[in-house]
Amino acid sequence: MNIRLSEKKCVACEGGVPPLTREQVAVFSLQIKEWNIAADMRSISRAFVFKNFKEALAFVNRIGALAEEEGHHPDINLFDYKKVIITLSTHAIGGLSENDFIVAAKIDNI
Repeated sequence: MNIRLSEKKCVACEGGVPPLTREQVAVFSLQIKEWNIAADMRSISRAFVFKNFKEALAFVNRIGALAEEEGHHPDINLFDYKKVIITLSTHAIGGLSENDFIVAAKIDNI
């Protein structure tokens, strides 16, 4: 039985482990279909568009709280007053880890 990514908790990554393989990324990406995988397989990202700045900022703040709770922090770009791009990567390993997919799945539930 597979546990949904959104039900998992991030595990601290201090490095020393390899990034996910292309095959592992393919399996995890099935649960976050609206996210884009970078060509170099080192990050995933998704764009969101809101009605106005207030909604975009509230979303960013919810992501910030989620990131603190999970101990895994995305790059957040709020621009053009109502657009947000979220990028996830595990910097300690220079690529993707399961944590990136866990946070992406939880962001999808916001």
